[in-house]
Amino acid sequence: MPTLTKLFTMQEVSQQNNKDNCWVVIDGKVYDLTLYLDDHPGGDDVVLAAAGRDATEDFEDAGHSNIAKDLMGAFCIGELDVDTTSPEITSKNQAVDYPQKIKDLTKQYWAVPVAVVGISVVVGFLYLRKK
Repeated sequence: MPTLTKLFTMQEVSQQNNKDNCWVVIDGKVYDLTLYLDDHPGGDDVVLAAAGRDATEDFEDAGHSNIAKDLMGAFCIGELDVDTTSPEITSKNQAVDYPQKIKDLTKQYWAVPVAVVGISVVVGFLYLRKK
């Protein structure tokens, strides 16, 4: 069934991330909060920190009231086009491959653990030499 709302890509949303154009995605819907920045009870900096990205988790973590959730409808300008969403910019809720990140970091910063081991060996020899 076709949708009757305008579809936006995550790329389009990510470009609207300032005080003049402040868009966020919450539960797959795109909201233009530019005119609401000054009225937001938490201040405009809270909204601007979430601008241009999927702010679903931030919105839910803030514990918004039902009145706030009802007010959101006035700012909805469309829906997120999930077919063209780029995985690099969708959300901070993405699964992270931590073992691969650790491998990459150890390859990049191998000198730090080597230096720690080297210093430990030198201190150990100096300690045993004094005895």
